[in-house]
Amino acid sequence: MRTVRPTSSARRGRGGGRRSPLLAVAAAATVLALAATGCGPEEDGAAGPTASAAASSDGTIRIPDELKDRLKEHGIDLDQWKGGEWKNWDKDQWLREAKDFVNPIIEDLWDSQRMRDADTTPDSPAGGDITVDEGITDPTPAPVKAAALGTPFHDAAPESGKLLFDGPEGSMVCSATVVQDPAHPGKSNLVWTAGHCVHAGKNGGWYRNIAFVPAYNDSGLSTSELETASKEEIAPYGVWWGTEALTSDQWIAQGASVGGRGAPYDFAVLKVTPETGSGGKSLEETVGSALPVAFDAPLAREIASIRATGYPAAPPFDGQQAYRCEDAPGRLSLSQDQPTMYRIGCTMTGGSSGGGWVATGSDGKPALISNTSIGPVDGGWLSGPRLGEEAKALYDEVSAG
Repeated sequence: MRTVRPTSSARRGRGGGRRSPLLAVAAAATVLALAATGCGPEEDGAAGPTASAAASSDGTIRIPDELKDRLKEHGIDLDQWKGGEWKNWDKDQWLREAKDFVNPIIEDLWDSQRMRDADTTPDSPAGGDITVDEGITDPTPAPVKAAALGTPFHDAAPESGKLLFDGPEGSMVCSATVVQDPAHPGKSNLVWTAGHCVHAGKNGGWYRNIAFVPAYNDSGLSTSELETASKEEIAPYGVWWGTEALTSDQWIAQGASVGGRGAPYDFAVLKVTPETGSGGKSLEETVGSALPVAFDAPLAREIASIRATGYPAAPPFDGQQAYRCEDAPGRLSLSQDQPTMYRIGCTMTGGSSGGGWVATGSDGKPALISNTSIGPVDGGWLSGPRLGEEAKALYDEVSAG
């Protein structure tokens, strides 16, 4: 999340994405100094071995001509990119526009050490009657102490995982959730996260080497145990690279490390593929579950309880364990002309950005209704966007792509 800084990053725009920086916003008559709970940069470490660019669903590695052409348009050679050119964050090389998202697979770039060491966090209304709560902020909720998930994490939250990516400051982390794909029932390769976990917002572009690790560190190994853990122990369900990404136009245009603009549209959808193949299985089949996404934007007062899950990485957490908070939501308004956000009490910090917010759907079953976006620097609460027409539009576009 951010303070009112996002909690962590992106592909094409349509809703709103951002990273997890500090952000100061005015809510009602009170000025909030907030901090995002999302991703954050880390030491880059070894560049990692080079590899092929993209993987098909059957695990074979290929380099689509379209990807080569998009890179060439920006003067980028694919072999040089895989060999380390992706570390060039010059303005002309930092691809920004929605259509510019490229994420060629660099096999084993995210090895066990690099996964473990990544711990930095990236510093019009939707459908339904969303304007009912416009301009309203409820009293600050009491902090809810984040509870560690029991192990294996997969049993408690099979759809949850960690999002890894690279930014100018180094390797960064956020959280993300496997969601259903309307175009491929039962065989989804879609992941939901925060916009600031894929795109840096108005002053930057798409992050790079974006990869999802479902049930990261599933057995809950300690930090010391992880130092000698294998890649298979850290990523038991594999590493899944983003092949498509969409975040909101509002996030790309307005998202920033300070100020609240763009936060109500801080969401993103990724389509992923396995780094080394998955026996022909989709992500949903591999982890055994995927959540539906509710776009009917229920009001806060209509929701009895929200469960937020993530991998907080800022102190006192280290990003290696999964945590969860559960609370009845209130309302947070950052601007009179933007949708009101949900807010819950929670002590999770940066790194939890992008993590799924789950509530009981209209059918009585769990559904994703939001994601962690912003929160205060010193913890205590989190806020997430209400999902409406903008969110559904980008979700449908990635599904159909």
